[in-house]
Amino acid sequence: RHVTGRDGQADMASSGFRLSCSLAGHQMDVRGLATTLFPVGAFVSVSRDRSARVWVPNSPNRGFTERHCMNGHSNFVSCVCIIAPNDTYPRGLIVTGGNDHNICVFTLDSPAPLYILKGHKNTVCSLSAGKFGTLLSGSWDTTSKVWLNEKCLMTLQGHTAAVWAVKILPEQGFMLTGSADKTIKMWKAGRCERSFTGHNDCVRGLAILNELEFLSCSNDATIRRWQISGQCLHIYYGHTNYIYCLSVFPNGEDFVTTGEDRSLRIWKDGECTQTIRLPAQSVWSCCVLDNGDVVVGSSDGIIRVFTEAEERTATAEEIQTYENELSSATIDPKSGDLGDININELPGREHLDEPGTREGQTRLIRVGDSVHAYQWSVDGRWLKIGDVVGSSGGTQKSSGKVLYEGKEFDYVFTIDINEGGPSMKLPYNITDDPWLVAHNFLQKNDLNPMFLDQVANFIIENSKGHTLGSTGTGVSDPFTGSGRYIPGTGLGTGGTSGVDPFTGSGRYVPGTVPSNLAPSAGGDPFTGGNAYVSDDGHAATVPSNPYFPKKDPVTFDQANVTQIIGKLKELNERTSAEQKLAEDDLQVLEKFISVVSSPSALETPTSQQLEILWKAAQWPEDIVFPVLDILRLAMRHPAVNEHFCSGNYSTQFSNYLLNKINLQGKPANQMLVLRTVCNCFSTPSYGSKLMMSLRETVLSQAIEMRSTSNKNVHIALSTLILNYAVNLHAGNDIEGKANCLSIISVAIEALQDYEAIFRLLVALGTIISNDPNALQLAQSLGVDSQIRKYSSISDPAKVGDCCRFVLKVL
Repeated sequence: RHVTGRDGQADMASSGFRLSCSLAGHQMDVRGLATTLFPVGAFVSVSRDRSARVWVPNSPNRGFTERHCMNGHSNFVSCVCIIAPNDTYPRGLIVTGGNDHNICVFTLDSPAPLYILKGHKNTVCSLSAGKFGTLLSGSWDTTSKVWLNEKCLMTLQGHTAAVWAVKILPEQGFMLTGSADKTIKMWKAGRCERSFTGHNDCVRGLAILNELEFLSCSNDATIRRWQISGQCLHIYYGHTNYIYCLSVFPNGEDFVTTGEDRSLRIWKDGECTQTIRLPAQSVWSCCVLDNGDVVVGSSDGIIRVFTEAEERTATAEEIQTYENELSSATIDPKSGDLGDININELPGREHLDEPGTREGQTRLIRVGDSVHAYQWSVDGRWLKIGDVVGSSGGTQKSSGKVLYEGKEFDYVFTIDINEGGPSMKLPYNITDDPWLVAHNFLQKNDLNPMFLDQVANFIIENSKGHTLGSTGTGVSDPFTGSGRYIPGTGLGTGGTSGVDPFTGSGRYVPGTVPSNLAPSAGGDPFTGGNAYVSDDGHAATVPSNPYFPKKDPVTFDQANVTQIIGKLKELNERTSAEQKLAEDDLQVLEKFISVVSSPSALETPTSQQLEILWKAAQWPEDIVFPVLDILRLAMRHPAVNEHFCSGNYSTQFSNYLLNKINLQGKPANQMLVLRTVCNCFSTPSYGSKLMMSLRETVLSQAIEMRSTSNKNVHIALSTLILNYAVNLHAGNDIEGKANCLSIISVAIEALQDYEAIFRLLVALGTIISNDPNALQLAQSLGVDSQIRKYSSISDPAKVGDCCRFVLKVL
């Protein structure tokens, strides 16, 4: 490694990185690189030429050979990652993302994809593989997606612009996404846990340093080091233009970066210790091999490998060829890495007699009417790195598109409005409406609208009249995305348990009756009864794991009918005239309660009874709770369940329940509506079917109840999650299981009551039982670290017991 001494001269003890080899094979820009686990020492490259190629080392020291070429995309390939070997694919898988919106998954045995993942609506520009086969993708459609095998499990929505970078943090199940909206977001189980702000432009790359820290690079020409807690620890300056990629050395501390300033930069101990210029404008990609060599891909389609090892350094002849390529390169002054150039003020060749003051220093020299750029190199000499040309277009020529604020455009015009004032950038795609673009440009830069015609005509003139109509739709996922319904917050406990939420007295309190929640010693963990009884009436041998997978939904059955009726009559006196129930109606309801309180009875409720119940259910929030309690009991009766959960009634009934699952509501109502939904599951063909069709909406609203401080609400919430798990267990709906696992993960963090935690543990065990995909997903979400603390709980014993069974499966 090279060190700059106090006098500015390079200490040549170790001469830094030098060219090892140049690899030709791709016809166009090399946009992505990844090291492979198999073959050892190899790497994969992807290109705008639509191919992916595997390069294998020839021998320990000399060069690489293309071993395998893969094709599957119908457009540019922009990113690549490797899924680690597993039992099915002992040599791992190669995954590529492209401008055709697809992700292709390859084995080393075939040039065609094993399978293609479809789902993104725009270019897939970043990929990262986690443990247990999970894959994270980022796209210009502003979303990231989590995949397992051939299924999309979750869509992460929250960014407002292209997601250019994604990384999975291996240990805790965190996922990182970096976007053109200038932010980085950290996700856990499908929910955004934290946003990192600080970059002033599009975030282009991410790299993991360790379990607690990561790096990001940006179009603002800086690299930032972050703690996952949110703190920015350090900002690294050195690049003079967009930074596209970064990769970490095996020591987990030092790193390399590449960018639009034609350079590869080596960073050690927090300093840029070496700048290597390349004969290409855009250095798109880099990766560090296990032996510490650095591979870079650039817009000239050539892959170059650089090494510190003497034995792997290229021959003098190869290095000379490289330096000749470099010296004949043309540098676009508009790329920003050379500062403002005034040719008349530049010195002549004699300036090169003075030694440089630091490695990587550049000097511009006037030779006649042209300008040559030189860089002070690690071996203590001025190395010509190119001719400076006045015309722009290096990037457009090589890449077909121009980058602006993190996206690629057909044109980026420079507009000078005031002489001497700053020039402004106007990005334009031929699919855009020139008048709309002009209007937005004027608004963004606070310019006079009278320029509209002038700017629009300028665009039409300079884009050679290329225009197409464009369409755009904004879609938001109701569960994970910015479009999801979030009930309001700001609710107190609303009374202590055991006190009537309306009168404050202790007579009738929904849910305080000795219920099926407190199991007696040796009883069934849910009902408290001795559930495991064989046909002959003798207790069966208790299986080794009595907790999960749970096959039947858990319902709330207990009630003190006399108290409910008493409270109903008392509150009926206080309600407004138009909502008041007549004496006859009350008697009808009383009869109804006796019918539904024992659903095994053969009597069927009448339509009159059901109409009066529905009328009473419209009572105001502060007095409706006894009616909700009747509804909760009634849902266990098959005829009532069918009435409300099928046909014409199902829509208004489900809207009613969803409106009541509300953080603004009274705790008694929150608890009772959640219990009502739990009891809907008692009839598979009606209530259960309706609730499964509303799963995402119900769960995303119900999980907001975690922020209340009422333990009865929490127990009802965890029971609802458990009932969804019971229903999902039998099927192959991996998206549904992913949704449920995500909700369990959020709930486990928030709830503290041991009964609620127990029910969540049973739900988790039920989801992952007998389903390898669900198990892999739970492992990748890191739920084991979330629940481990409960394995030592001995009171109640069932919590620790059940937790240990779940950990065993995980």
